Amino acid sequence: MAAVEPKVWVVDDDASVRWVLDKALRSDGMSPRCFDEPVSLLSSLDADHPDVLITDVRMPGMDGMQLMQALDAAGHAFPIIVMTAHADLDAAVAAYSRGAFEYLPKPFDVDEVVALVRRAALRGVAASANDHINPSMPSMIGQAPAMQEVFRTIGRLARSSMNVLVTGESGTGKELVAQALHEHSPRSGKPFVALNTTAIAAELLESELFGHERGAFTGAETRRIGRFEQADGGTLFLDEIGDMSPDLQTRLLRVLAENEFYRVGGQTPISVDVRVIAATNQDLEQAVATGQFREDLFHRLNVIHIKTPALRDRSEDVPLLLEHFLAQAADELDTEAKSLSTDAMSLLRNFDWPGNVRQLINACRRLTVQAPGRIIHPSDVPRDLGGEAAAADRGEWVRDLSRWAERRLHQPASAPLLDEALPEFERALIKAALAHVKGHKQEAAKLLGWGRNTLARKMKELGVE
Repeated sequence: MAAVEPKVWVVDDDASVRWVLDKALRSDGMSPRCFDEPVSLLSSLDADHPDVLITDVRMPGMDGMQLMQALDAAGHAFPIIVMTAHADLDAAVAAYSRGAFEYLPKPFDVDEVVALVRRAALRGVAASANDHINPSMPSMIGQAPAMQEVFRTIGRLARSSMNVLVTGESGTGKELVAQALHEHSPRSGKPFVALNTTAIAAELLESELFGHERGAFTGAETRRIGRFEQADGGTLFLDEIGDMSPDLQTRLLRVLAENEFYRVGGQTPISVDVRVIAATNQDLEQAVATGQFREDLFHRLNVIHIKTPALRDRSEDVPLLLEHFLAQAADELDTEAKSLSTDAMSLLRNFDWPGNVRQLINACRRLTVQAPGRIIHPSDVPRDLGGEAAAADRGEWVRDLSRWAERRLHQPASAPLLDEALPEFERALIKAALAHVKGHKQEAAKLLGWGRNTLARKMKELGVE
């Protein structure tokens, strides 16, 4: 149990941070003690110890992670709050894996820090661990608060095998989150198997998931091992889970409840130990309410929920992402990396990015190939990425829509505006997408940000041939 006035030690090489925290903690009745580097803090532990430690990550000489390792090796156990101005996934996971009570990206709100220190002091001794961090993890980039929350959740789950539901728009990196959860879990040495459930024809999906015996149906000439067996001991990532048929939802529920299943045409139960991470761009709670998704399956999957933010909701990350993926595109194409002029960067940062990070990655490849010089200027940005010509086009249809709404508001009301406009809006976009891909529904669904089943349902509802 912490003292009435918790002793809080702060170590940071930035004098302004030490001053702000010292003043805030004293004002709240705590007893802070500040250090400008970790070595002097370690030597002070011979005579005293804190109830809570706040440490920066990047410091000259010994950094925050090395300090945590030294404290663990010496047998010291007290809550540690890790703060850093260089926030990324690896830092978050490393902090939690080494026993951090909380991970705090700078800049921070002083009142939140004080409240966090109070909670840490009440929590008492924090558990510590020295889990291995896999350096091969695909890059996840983000300084925005919404991405920091994703990083923190992944870090908190680093020693867990709980099922996780990942939601978010198409292209926001749901599979990257699933890979990170797997790579930073006790199952990291076992398989990570991914399956996009909308990429497999509905009549074949059962065999894809559970496998089949020879002769189970026409064309089943050999036994097939399904994705669940392939992922035994590891993680199975099921993307677009919201489009799964009711029958398959029932079979999936049984596997999650009993850890066993039958291959198609099989008579012997197959036992597996699989962590399931499911993802969808749909509102599953709404699907449950309308009877399109089983409520009991939803609760089995939604043990922990992670929402991947849309890129338009974290525009401060766009420059970081552009710089990273322009360099990556240059490596792929074996050419010199290109950079963006200030005006081009501003143009792309203000773009809505309906395809999210996936669209940004492809945009970096296009710009690397098509921009004539090493510096990318606004005139090099294509119309469909918000280039100069696109701004005029976008303004034109928005003005037309505004004029229609104004006229409509002066007419006798027959239906709410959105009830009248949205079907026409969706119908026009569906027709344009289908025309663009010559009627290929799977490709059209990707352009629209939907699953194939969602597109089929919308076409039926709207009468689109």
